[in-house]
Amino acid sequence: MTVGTDVVVLAESEWRPRAAAHNARAGELAGDYLRRRATGTKHPVLDFLWTYYGHRPAQLRRWHPGYGVALRGAGEYTGLRGYHRLDDTTSAPVVTADPHFLRSRGETLSYIADLLRATASRPAQLSCFGLHEWAMVYRAGEIRHDGVPLRLGAAGTDAVLESMPVRCTHFDAFRFFTPPAVGRNNQHLTRADQRHTEQPGCLHANMDLYKWCFHTSPLTTSELQLDCFELARDARILDMRASPYDLRDYGYEPIEIETPAGRAAYVRQQSAIADRAAGLRARLLAECEHLLEHLNPKLSA
Repeated sequence: MTVGTDVVVLAESEWRPRAAAHNARAGELAGDYLRRRATGTKHPVLDFLWTYYGHRPAQLRRWHPGYGVALRGAGEYTGLRGYHRLDDTTSAPVVTADPHFLRSRGETLSYIADLLRATASRPAQLSCFGLHEWAMVYRAGEIRHDGVPLRLGAAGTDAVLESMPVRCTHFDAFRFFTPPAVGRNNQHLTRADQRHTEQPGCLHANMDLYKWCFHTSPLTTSELQLDCFELARDARILDMRASPYDLRDYGYEPIEIETPAGRAAYVRQQSAIADRAAGLRARLLAECEHLLEHLNPKLSA
């Protein structure tokens, strides 16, 4: 297994403005969360992007140019995970993503690329109506989000779930179903089968593009990571507007998926998210395949 060593070296005048622009954009995206965290305030919709995914604001704000690009005068990158120096000078060190780190991430990159490719190969399914959130509180003795009431109450919430087929395709949503809800899904999902069940209409599969970006960092580009973060934010808002929770105190009008008009509205917005995700998925897959070509140049010859 070999790794190519050719890199494009960017002068400070080239890369520092890009890094600063990224930092500013990421700072705007993370700012509200940091202010809430400083005061101990929680947000039942948007905090999910930080608490579930576990990627810290400081990590999001760090700009990475991606594999094959070196930064001149980037002393602050020296010692960062996934980087190494190309020279021994101390005045203007040239730093780039480490080929040894790329080798260590080969299995992960292959898994992510296979998952992205398989997901993109399937038609979008737009008939789940966000019922996974309802399945997470079905016949439950407690509410998952403290302080946020169920819009229809417990009995009304259970009745909605029982009135429609449950068609969840995403394991990381399915695993939070209450025990009585598990058997209501049209298929039993497992982690091992994830590559065979993910489909591009799923809000959570599209949100996870953000996760796959930071799992491949710093080998992939930070601009793509922020684009995927913004998609995840918008998908999360749609997800929770269609959920059984009453979030009007937080400024979110419900999408009443228990009605025909509500289901139609959900499908329109779900489809728009899927269209955005298709382009981002293609970009991330292209970056992963580029990295895999460096690991296995004979396969791309």
